Amino acid sequence: MQIRSSPEVPDQPMPRAALLGVTASVSVFAVAQGLSYPLFTFLMQRQGMSPSYIGLSAAMTPAGLIASSIFVPALVERFGARGLAVFSALAAAILFAAIGLMQNDFAWFPVRFLIGVAINPLYILGEVWMIALAPEARRGRIMGIFNAVTGAGYAAGPLTLALVGSHGWPPLLVGVVGFTGCALILYLTTANLAGFEADEERPGGFWSFWRLAPALLVAVTVAAATQQSVYSLLPVFGAAYALPSPTLAAMISVMSLGNIVLQIPLGLLAERFGARSMIVVCAAFTMACALSLTAVITTPLVWPVLLVIGGVGYGVYTMALVELGNRFRGSMLVAGNAAFGLMWGVGGIIGPPGSGFAIQHVGPSGLPAVIAVLSGTLVVFSLYRSLVRWRRDR
Repeated sequence: MQIRSSPEVPDQPMPRAALLGVTASVSVFAVAQGLSYPLFTFLMQRQGMSPSYIGLSAAMTPAGLIASSIFVPALVERFGARGLAVFSALAAAILFAAIGLMQNDFAWFPVRFLIGVAINPLYILGEVWMIALAPEARRGRIMGIFNAVTGAGYAAGPLTLALVGSHGWPPLLVGVVGFTGCALILYLTTANLAGFEADEERPGGFWSFWRLAPALLVAVTVAAATQQSVYSLLPVFGAAYALPSPTLAAMISVMSLGNIVLQIPLGLLAERFGARSMIVVCAAFTMACALSLTAVITTPLVWPVLLVIGGVGYGVYTMALVELGNRFRGSMLVAGNAAFGLMWGVGGIIGPPGSGFAIQHVGPSGLPAVIAVLSGTLVVFSLYRSLVRWRRDR
């Protein structure tokens, strides 16, 4: 299959105000989402829940991503991207309020599932808007900036949790206000924004995308499993080494900081060397850092290791987005992003429960072992797909 660039319109300036609005809205909800994983972990640890139980609870949000992904293209067609995005943000705000009203770990399971259903269109639509309007020659850096700013929101989530604490309503109100602000910004900035036109050259939908880009879907799965495992279970991993809660919160923030400082350089490298190659490089670095994590967890070296894991681990997803934009447009771009959302959910179901199970039955080294295995699998599969493509093109 030949790579085809998205069409550029050099005579028309990009709608910068709208793109800034999309970026700002995603960043706001990233703050709320970024604090949710460690918040639930702290709440459930105080209730004496096991690592496996905590990991299973964390899997409810990605399960919601999976359940909603296949319907997003049809919902966009029926209700419009703007209306769907605004409704999703408001629904997430209501669900965060429901968490505070139901102080019960069992009741949180369906609530966390519905949060995944609500936030998924925000992921998909925000990325489609950015990809569709980014010129191919600058797509790497633009998506790097977008994900860096989003990463700043995720980093601010745990930092906000460290400031307001994990008790009572204050951390939940951060989520409610964040998602409400996201809805307002989207309503004000996304009217008539393009990126959802039909692709007559490559007809098809959600399911037809799967056979076109399997390596990209594996990359998204591994990136999601890695990110959500570390966000959800790094506190459990660190607690096994007697690290205090403030240090654990700081570790999550440092990992998120890697999302901020490394996405733009990785985007520039993708423009120079290709996004496909950079997926393999990012996965290889993630595997190497994960294998060193147990040895450095109680030393100062843990901080640069976590910084790199955060940057290149999420960089796998950034590279996949760049490659998606280089190959697809219009309705197939929406279908591809929806498939990405589903596989992000699959990664979330694989990662936190698998890592929690490994920690419980193997010990704290189970977390880095799972991350290393997932990243190694991506390296092998990506190289295999490259070999198949090379043989086919000979």
